[in-house]
Amino acid sequence: METLIRPVTRLNEQLATDSSTTTSSSSTILETDTHVLKNIEQRMLWLSTLMIHYANNVRPNPDKTKVGGHQASAASSVSIITALYFHFLRSGDRMMMKPHAAPALHAALYLMGLLDKKYLTMLRQFGGLQSYPSRTKDPFQVDFAAGSMGLGTATPIFAALTSEYVKAHFGASTADRFVAIVGDAELDEGNLWEMLIDDTLRANLRNAIFIVDYNRQSLDRVLTGVRATKLKALFEACNWNVLECKYGSQLREVFARPGGEALRLCIDDMGNEEYQSLIRSEPAAIRASLARHENGSSITQCISTIPDEELAGVISNLGGHDIPDLIRALETAAHEDGPSVIFAYTIKGYDLPLAGDPSNHAALLSGDRLNTVRARFGLTEEMQWDAFEPDTAEAEWCKLRAEALHREPVAPPAVQADEVPLEINALSSAAGSMSTQEAFGRIMLRLADVPKIGERIITTSADVSVSTNLGGWINKVGAFALKESTDYEEGRNRTLNWHPSARGQHVEFGIAEMNLFTALGAFGLSHEHNGELLFPIGTVYDPFVARALEAIIHGTYSGSKFIFAATPSGVTLAPEGGAHQSIVTASAGIETPELDLWEPCFGLETEWAMLEGIRQCCDREHGRSTYLRLSTKPIDQSLMKLALERLGKDELRRQMMLGGYVIRDGGRRTTDDSFPSSVVGRPPSLHLITTGTMIPECLRAAEYLEQEGVAVNVIHLVSPGRAYRNREHLASLISAELQDAPILTVHDAASHALAWVGGIYGQRTRSLGVDKFGQSGYREDLYRYMHIDVDSIIAAGFELVDGGW
Repeated sequence: METLIRPVTRLNEQLATDSSTTTSSSSTILETDTHVLKNIEQRMLWLSTLMIHYANNVRPNPDKTKVGGHQASAASSVSIITALYFHFLRSGDRMMMKPHAAPALHAALYLMGLLDKKYLTMLRQFGGLQSYPSRTKDPFQVDFAAGSMGLGTATPIFAALTSEYVKAHFGASTADRFVAIVGDAELDEGNLWEMLIDDTLRANLRNAIFIVDYNRQSLDRVLTGVRATKLKALFEACNWNVLECKYGSQLREVFARPGGEALRLCIDDMGNEEYQSLIRSEPAAIRASLARHENGSSITQCISTIPDEELAGVISNLGGHDIPDLIRALETAAHEDGPSVIFAYTIKGYDLPLAGDPSNHAALLSGDRLNTVRARFGLTEEMQWDAFEPDTAEAEWCKLRAEALHREPVAPPAVQADEVPLEINALSSAAGSMSTQEAFGRIMLRLADVPKIGERIITTSADVSVSTNLGGWINKVGAFALKESTDYEEGRNRTLNWHPSARGQHVEFGIAEMNLFTALGAFGLSHEHNGELLFPIGTVYDPFVARALEAIIHGTYSGSKFIFAATPSGVTLAPEGGAHQSIVTASAGIETPELDLWEPCFGLETEWAMLEGIRQCCDREHGRSTYLRLSTKPIDQSLMKLALERLGKDELRRQMMLGGYVIRDGGRRTTDDSFPSSVVGRPPSLHLITTGTMIPECLRAAEYLEQEGVAVNVIHLVSPGRAYRNREHLASLISAELQDAPILTVHDAASHALAWVGGIYGQRTRSLGVDKFGQSGYREDLYRYMHIDVDSIIAAGFELVDGGW
């Protein structure tokens, strides 16, 4: 088919058209401009291949270790990226890149003038281009971090849901469509299927498109069998529109010949391993292999006129490398009702000497092979890094696409941190005993009425809303759904007003914590994606934080800001048994970057921590996500009274924001002759450092130790992570004259989570905690079993002050 270069003025007019562009008019574009796009595709392929070669074989490598990169994977996606970035995408679209195709994306951005040339030689170099697209680390605009294979593929769908939520609540979103390139091997990731089967994400989500780069290879193997049929059926069963670009125009022309249907059926039924081997074979072997299949004589006749030098190229002419077909499929998907997936059949290592090789995933072209490819693309060594020459059709096309994809800077957040109140008096009527989980529920109800804050809160849970005290909030604000359904319970008495509508502010998922935290990560990027700030708050059972830890890390790595309350926690939840008694979650909360762990004991601390979490969401540059590790254990609220009276509310809040405060000041006692002392002029002393629900036990142990002549300084680390980062503040809680006093830490979590505090002044330290799986039982029995009961704390305290370990 002969193609013509359309004048740039007409190109500019077409690029300026809106989403109403018809398929027929788009087909005209494709007929006239295919070869310009093909030239762009080939330059992207070359540059991505060269970038990886340079990083591994040319740039000095002081470590002498493999730099890595995926020439074959980038080549596999290069046609899809061309169709997207150089035709389909608009400025409002949000794009998720297949991680291993990152160099092809870098090449596309460079050709459009959106990435400085210097970065092409800085792939996987410190301060340069990240191995996989990163929102926070790369020197160009990235919508979604793609570092975790498979995990990130679900993220754009939750982001698409967020955009629909923003439109329903605020009238408009700066985002348009959410598009993802997904490797077919990434479809093995279970969280993708958790996302697909969730009813919340299956209805009327029109702004989401997946393109599956179906090259039939994973990292270690050629995927066995012909499983595309199964995958397509699964997507269809989840109410997705399924499209495919299977065979390219050249191969379809062959199918139209006599015997062509037999050839098509032969390739359709061929296993992936055989097909991969076939396209890498010599012409005679290809003909012989096809002749052995059913209706081999018809197939032989069909391909008899294809020259030997063209045969492998014709047999491997797949739709995932046919740019006009890809664009038609994308435009069809854009006009479908509901989410769409396009299966684009590709060749891993497309148009490179390693195409289709089962071991090509991390393979690199040799220098000789690279030189051959460069010459085939008409380039010299001197011009190998160049973009297109000015005034060429390709250069003009790239320039106009850069203009079409231009975005205005994101406006400042609608709520600033200093607009968030320091407290909201949510617990002013509460007295006596109260758990932090109960306090959380009361705080949520009060937050709904706080100006500028309540309307921007979106909550979510994985089928545990009521049991985590979100029921009152949901009754007040309602549940969210893209499409309102008939309320068959209207007029009847019910404990929970669950009827969903577009105005609701709670999104409920099934029992799938990965969905919960992937959604929180997407909600927490609403400001960047949609131009509207949200305060995402999720609830989960604390032990299941471990189940979803990768999604939490993916969210914080992406720069998302969200809050989650994990409750109940530790062995304190007692009768639920060892399977639900969280051990390692506190350590994960302390150690995860960009995340603040809070373990409040009192309702007021819970309120302060919640409001601080909202302030952190307002700070889009430096803010952190928030993890509230809560409990169902009733706590006598008067235990906080002495610290409040001694420090005052403002000072107590200030110290808590730095990580913690002295709740019982026994370490600054003056000499008392009634105290037996092993240190001349001073009674034996101990620092008892704890957090959260263990405060009552530690205070009781301190009282007993004091009666026995030991001065005990009880320090409450409301946020152990903040205390670690603000070690100067923590050191200030240990008076200078008691720097040599031993430390005993107590935690309803793994003992090592607080073991680091002894490093402040190098004191002898012993840590009590939960270091084995629990079992069902009453709280006191479990505390005794774990050696975190009052008697165990007292015994450990005596042992420390007596010089033992």
